[in-house]
Amino acid sequence: MKILLAYISGENDRSDPYISLLPSGLCYLHAVLCEAGYDAVLANFSGWSRPAIQKQLTSLKADIVGISQWTHNRHASLEVARLARRSNPDGTIVLGGGHATFRCHEMLAEGSPVDIVVVGEGEETLRELAERIGRGVSWRDVAGIAFRDGARVVLTDRRVPRGTLDTLPFPARYLERSVGVDLELQPEFVLTARGCPSACSFCSSPGFWGRRVRFRSPADIVDEILYIRDRFGLIYFSLRDDTFTADRTRAIEFCRLMIERRAAVLWNCQSRVTALDEEVLTWMKRAGCECVQIGVESGSPRILAQLDKSIQPQQVEQTAALVRKVGISLSVYLISDVPGENEDDIRMTIELVRRIKPDDGYVSPLVYYPGTRLFEQAVANGLVRPGIFEETPDTALHAAGKPGPASRRVLAALTAGGGKGSERRFRQQKALLGYCATTNVMVGEWYRQSGMIEAAEREFREITEREPDNPWGWLLLGEVHDERGEKRMAAECYRRVLGLVPNHGAARRALGTK
Repeated sequence: MKILLAYISGENDRSDPYISLLPSGLCYLHAVLCEAGYDAVLANFSGWSRPAIQKQLTSLKADIVGISQWTHNRHASLEVARLARRSNPDGTIVLGGGHATFRCHEMLAEGSPVDIVVVGEGEETLRELAERIGRGVSWRDVAGIAFRDGARVVLTDRRVPRGTLDTLPFPARYLERSVGVDLELQPEFVLTARGCPSACSFCSSPGFWGRRVRFRSPADIVDEILYIRDRFGLIYFSLRDDTFTADRTRAIEFCRLMIERRAAVLWNCQSRVTALDEEVLTWMKRAGCECVQIGVESGSPRILAQLDKSIQPQQVEQTAALVRKVGISLSVYLISDVPGENEDDIRMTIELVRRIKPDDGYVSPLVYYPGTRLFEQAVANGLVRPGIFEETPDTALHAAGKPGPASRRVLAALTAGGGKGSERRFRQQKALLGYCATTNVMVGEWYRQSGMIEAAEREFREITEREPDNPWGWLLLGEVHDERGEKRMAAECYRRVLGLVPNHGAARRALGTK
């Protein structure tokens, strides 16, 4: 039995590699099916033309087509479902993901090409569906699904969430069983937990995963990172949990293992203002964390309360000061165009940004997602129509209509920055932590971008002298030699990188071996 798991971006620029990445959850589903012995293929149709998708679907002629649906790609994913139905009228089409979970009735409306919606966590549900369909027996009592039965939509019993996440297979083990997947970029993104301890009104995570956070063990995470490093040659990772440091003991143990096992990679993570302290940040920096992203959203206490953030601007300032003290880059998420936001609210956000001096950040107008209190309250108050997601073609449904000047003003404050670094700041970091390869990388890159190549070389060379098994020192030193036209010395550095990480893509390309 052939199973296809597909994704397509709903954004206009589908060729953007970051917009077009597969959702990590789809990769876990694929790995579970592969480990169960199924002939399962991943497909990323982002950037593909409709005829190309149709041709691929016809060629694969999968018995089951599973499609990942989120709010931004809700219309594009249904179009893939229609193409799949045309390619194989007898196949079973399954929809899953955040949007499908909360809009299962709408996705199964009369005339829909979708047969089944997987509600919530999907690994065990999809595996059981595949087993039943493969045997040709009824799947209608499988827990965790919705389906159409005549004129009504039936929801079966909610599936009990998986008790331990360590039993999930690593998605990277099976990524090569795919079409259209970027094998250098996709493995960079690693999930280490499910759920979020917060309950922000604009986020659907609590409704999808529940309020209890389930964690992978530190050893399991490090095993996955080392596997990806060795198999795909990646030495930079992004840990995409909602709040990576929600369990500080686990976060510290993860960092300790990364150091002990000589992972020698850099990484970033997301956290919460109230879930960081100097000890945790110090461990993170020593273990390779070069950037932490935190949800600030607003500098206005009134807007923060409206969004159910449960933080105060002074807490943001305190945490930002600690991040800068330890020497990790600070990235912030901000929300603009909140209904009722006034000039004072915007001014307080801009002033907060100027005080905390983030290295970079993102400004997003507030949007509606199904499964959030924000959307439910808006419907209850008559502010939006219940069927707006089906009626509106826009990928994002802004809570305050089209974004106004507020987002541009906040973004301008972010761009003005001030947190990009200084020699004085770097000296303070080195005095606090002593030698730390992560600091050398960050300082060296700052020197390099500032045109101080000799100073950058000193930073990178120190890594190679103190930690000759760290590929970052050799890689960056090789790039410095390349920039100077010192090809022989650059090639020697790249060969040292490949001696440590044989599949490192950039080093292989530099040497003409890939």
